[in-house]
Amino acid sequence: MSRPNPALALLRNSWRQLTSMRTALILLFLLAVAAIPGSLLPQRDVNIENVDAYFAANPRLAPVLDRLGMFDVFASTWFAAIYLLLFTSLVGCIVPRLREHVRALRAAPPAAPRRLDRLPQHARWTTVGDTAASDTAAGDATAGDAPAAARDAIAAELRRRRWRVTVADDSVAAEKGRLKETGNLVFHLSLIGVLLGVAVGSWFGWNGNRLLVAGPDTAFCNTVQQYDEYRLGPRISDGDLPRFCLELTDFTATFLETGQPASYSAEVQVDADGGAARTETFSVNSPLRLDDANVYLLGHGYVPVLRYTDRYGQAQTVSAPFLAVDGMLTSEGVASFPDANVDPATGERDPQLQVAFEGLFLPSAPQQPPYVRSTHPELRDPAVMLWAYRGNLGLDAGIPGSVYQIDQRQVEAGRLLPVGDPQLLRVGETMTLDDGSTIEFLDISQYVTLSVRHDPGSGLLLASSAALLFGLMPALFGRRRRVWFRVTPTGPDAASTTPGSSLVEAGGLPRTDHPGFGDEFRELIRALGGDAGPREGRH
Repeated sequence: MSRPNPALALLRNSWRQLTSMRTALILLFLLAVAAIPGSLLPQRDVNIENVDAYFAANPRLAPVLDRLGMFDVFASTWFAAIYLLLFTSLVGCIVPRLREHVRALRAAPPAAPRRLDRLPQHARWTTVGDTAASDTAAGDATAGDAPAAARDAIAAELRRRRWRVTVADDSVAAEKGRLKETGNLVFHLSLIGVLLGVAVGSWFGWNGNRLLVAGPDTAFCNTVQQYDEYRLGPRISDGDLPRFCLELTDFTATFLETGQPASYSAEVQVDADGGAARTETFSVNSPLRLDDANVYLLGHGYVPVLRYTDRYGQAQTVSAPFLAVDGMLTSEGVASFPDANVDPATGERDPQLQVAFEGLFLPSAPQQPPYVRSTHPELRDPAVMLWAYRGNLGLDAGIPGSVYQIDQRQVEAGRLLPVGDPQLLRVGETMTLDDGSTIEFLDISQYVTLSVRHDPGSGLLLASSAALLFGLMPALFGRRRRVWFRVTPTGPDAASTTPGSSLVEAGGLPRTDHPGFGDEFRELIRALGGDAGPREGRH
């Protein structure tokens, strides 16, 4: 006798465990738990600004969470592993059960049991041959056809009440509530559709975030190089992205007196391949629909326009986006001038004379110090508090860093030094440094935060989710129940019966818990001419 291959046995047992309903439920629970960080922590593919704010607020915890993938939960390796295991488990668990659901859906009601009086519901009555015959299409049936006429009458009434009926020689079997099996079938098929929709969107979808400043000089074109943060599916490359450009031409925001946003509306000029430039308006709950891409408006902020004039009289102007740190749009940012203080005689730049200004922007500055928080998000009395730094900004080293913060490593190393005291500037005011250079607050622009996304599986996901809900309702609330009727002649020698009459015995059995089945059974018996209150059967 040959011994089974242990490797094959292990593989077979592992597959059985993976495709069991218990494992599928455990993996589904793990997936729900794994998605919690994606709901509680900011995600890079949704709002990079919130991620940066979290890093600023939690400088020690954030890097640890980042290494664990907590800011890219749904693109992390461990989340993909759970999802793939769940997908495999559900497919292996569902597909074999689909055959059972189809078989149960197509199966005829079973034959009547021998002892109907043992069923939970039971009734018995006698029909008169002439009466029974008059209730059927065979109204001219003779007394000897009374059982057949009674069966036909019972079957006709059951069909009228939408029961599935099977007529045998001496009995009628009927079943109702097969919509429950249909719901099970639709639910399981829809669940596979949901998984396929998520998989298609993950493999062939892409998304990216962009902070777009108003004006033609800061227009955005749909390439990965111009995204602040992006993610491409494994089957997507940069060349597959649709070609279009967006220019922010106007932005309107309204706020309540409490500072809560009431509405955001952005106007952009769209220049897409194959068409003339056009103007489009979209808002938070109404994205911009483009070919193979949707543009979502996530938020907005302010852009102070600053002009720095160095010791040689050379001026540079920057529009520096400041990131909001609270609901009143109090914002922090940096205006850097790495090319400042170039000696006009030699044309050489001294890297130790680079200049940057760290700022706190207040859309509605308070009337008196401390100037640390805006009183309202609207531009009622805008001002910017500036801290000046001079030295080596560290940009020439090629080390990646945030454009919204000064590199504190340069400050701690003494290569970048603070200059003078901070000063609050309103539009049109100027701050003078110790070397005679000046920084002027010229104007205020605005920016919007955009999320550009393409999910080819969203249609399948939406349709499958809707079908899943429609299938879940009958699967949960559908009630399968069966009834049987056995019709036998009473016999011509029965003294207490009318010659040609039939004895009808009925029994009912709910397939699932159905408290109202007793009332339904009694109503059915009354409609068939039986006793008004049939007795209960024995369990």
